[in-house]
Amino acid sequence: MPAVISRSRGRGRRTISEINMVPFIDVMLVLLIIFMVTAPLITPSLIDLPSVGKAARTPDQLIQITIGRDESLSLRHGDSQRPVAADQLLAQVRAAQGGQADLPVVISADRAVKYEVVVKVMDRLQRGGVSRVGLAVQLAP
Repeated sequence: MPAVISRSRGRGRRTISEINMVPFIDVMLVLLIIFMVTAPLITPSLIDLPSVGKAARTPDQLIQITIGRDESLSLRHGDSQRPVAADQLLAQVRAAQGGQADLPVVISADRAVKYEVVVKVMDRLQRGGVSRVGLAVQLAP
């Protein structure tokens, strides 16, 4: 009589294909508590901007460049104001300075003008050798 070998198909341990969420939730709760405790301790950085009230008085003679809403440029020196093209700006400022290299140039821009346009005008003047370039501000009432 032949021997019958029985193979048992044991239902031992089966792998669980689900992710255990308990450790994940524990870590998230610990991080939440850490952030809740440390958030009030972090102070926002303060920027110390210069005040208009502390500025020196306006010079008697100056050249004023006005940038309009449509990004048009005009140059004022003394009582005369005339429009000027962007590529002629440096030459017009040099002519208005008349050999006085330390004569200040003030840029006034409309609030709606892009910051990039104002910076380009300042950069063009400074690269051209104009040493004193500033921005005009409106005093608060």
